[in-house]
Amino acid sequence: MSAVRRLVVEADGGSRGNPGPAGYGAVVIDAATGETLAEAAEYIGVATNNVAEYRGLIAGLTAAKALFPDAGTSLEVHVRMDSKLVVEQMSGRWKIKHPDMKPLAARAAAILPPSSVTYEWIPRAQNKHADRLANEAMDAGRDGRQWEASASAAELDAPARTPLPDRGPPGDAAAGAAKARAALAAARGAADTGTLFEVGTGASEEPEPTDVTAAPQVGWAAAPDLGAPATFVLLRHGETLLTPEKRFSGSGGTDPELSAIGRDQAARAAAHFAALGTVQEIVSSPLRRCRETAAAVADRLGLDVRIEDGLRETDFGAWEGLTFGEVRERYGDDLTAWLADPETAPTGGGESFAEVAERVAAARDRLTARYAGRTVLAVTHVTPIKTLVRLALEAPAKAMFRMELSAASISTVAYYGDGNASVRLLNDTSHLR
Repeated sequence: MSAVRRLVVEADGGSRGNPGPAGYGAVVIDAATGETLAEAAEYIGVATNNVAEYRGLIAGLTAAKALFPDAGTSLEVHVRMDSKLVVEQMSGRWKIKHPDMKPLAARAAAILPPSSVTYEWIPRAQNKHADRLANEAMDAGRDGRQWEASASAAELDAPARTPLPDRGPPGDAAAGAAKARAALAAARGAADTGTLFEVGTGASEEPEPTDVTAAPQVGWAAAPDLGAPATFVLLRHGETLLTPEKRFSGSGGTDPELSAIGRDQAARAAAHFAALGTVQEIVSSPLRRCRETAAAVADRLGLDVRIEDGLRETDFGAWEGLTFGEVRERYGDDLTAWLADPETAPTGGGESFAEVAERVAAARDRLTARYAGRTVLAVTHVTPIKTLVRLALEAPAKAMFRMELSAASISTVAYYGDGNASVRLLNDTSHLR
């Protein structure tokens, strides 16, 4: 039996306009030495980012096969790309819906035996060599020529590589994760014997053993190995005609559609998440403005949208469609009571903040159980997002009045297996600029 030859393919593609002038880059690396064995790049005319990324993958796999045409199944190729879409689709975890992607994916899958190829998503910063090749190709196209390997400086600007592990797929995080788990286990063992922290010579008593499993870890304590959290990327829907007028718009009103501005915001959010490449699942409030926002992202990422009723906005009762000033004028006493007490509902039988918090928390628990270790885009409304952030911070209900949440803004909360939550982002609108 011939010796196994292990290669790494790093590939990237880009479009200056999406669609616009596009190009790809790919590099083949010897997994044992980190040495570059082959480079490929090409200007492909006007195309989208996704098409360019798939073309980069095809070029990289083709170059790998050309280096060892007779290797057969003894050739193992590990593909690393910063395109979550391509990695997840080629790994079989995401459906391929776009008609332009299906033939490209089929071409890529036919180059080598499927059992010989594995895929890994990496951050863009770790894909600099292929990224620079793609940009060189686009620069060449801009100047009316094609990319030439002899003129390339992409490898010179790429980070130095070290040989990859002999066991497991190249670039696999398993080895690092195993080391981390071992270190954490050692720390827990030390804690159980009272030796996690060194005792000074003046200490007169031996520290009591620490039970790290007795309660959720907080602060800087050594945490158990809980695995990847369920990460909720909370996207508020885009604007409706009611949004700029700051009118109460909940689940008991007219269920407005996105305005032209709102549709543009949804498109910008979709482009942002496509470039980021981290969203694996999408859930949405059942209200129209959220479903339209979620659909814009889902179409771009090739994902399905699951409706989660618990993420709907508050029912504001008789206040639906009114401004704050109009509610103050017509229902002043009710408004004052509502602002002072989370158990008080709006006029006319709407929902109190306490009721909303109960159903939002139930939805959170369902989703964290369903999507443990995954990154989920949750398209929802002001009150559910503020409630999730407030609950994560263990803040009182009145804290919601201290948060600003713009249309189409992004907030992020991660939920760990021990019950802890980490607020990582609030009201980010940088993708809209």
